[in-house]
Amino acid sequence: MIPTAQRNSQSFLPDAVPRLSATSNWRSLIWIPALLFVLSGCGVPNLEPPECSAARTAVREFYSFHFGNEMKFSLEGLDRRKHFLSPSLIEQVGNSPEGTDPFTTGDADLPKAFRAGECRVVAPGRTQFDLLIFWKDDVRTEQRTLKVEAVKTENGWLVDKIER
Repeated sequence: MIPTAQRNSQSFLPDAVPRLSATSNWRSLIWIPALLFVLSGCGVPNLEPPECSAARTAVREFYSFHFGNEMKFSLEGLDRRKHFLSPSLIEQVGNSPEGTDPFTTGDADLPKAFRAGECRVVAPGRTQFDLLIFWKDDVRTEQRTLKVEAVKTENGWLVDKIER
């Protein structure tokens, strides 16, 4: 014979699992999708100023083009990059020696990758980025930071200044 306390406990009774009513089922069908919808709209807000967002696109496009093509300086290469660069930067790098990279290191030591880092608005229509450049091969792993300024013109954002 089973003691009365054990007979009435839920662990002993196989049918003791609480059942959901039909109303609870409908509520679940409404609340779960609604909760998922609300949570999917919650993301990390973009805290970057709008100028930085627009200029970041231009800086990334320029350096993606630069890293995807011949990086060593030539007048032909400069001509292909003109629509990314301000007239003052074109004039400044136009005197660079052949075989160097005036847009990254200023010498023949070419990096393998880049990343546009922190952005600051330095003046209305002018931003400055920390551009990280990387080398990774069998011999070394290295990272350097450049300061790249972009300026807003009537043609959009253009790379205007590079500081090593």
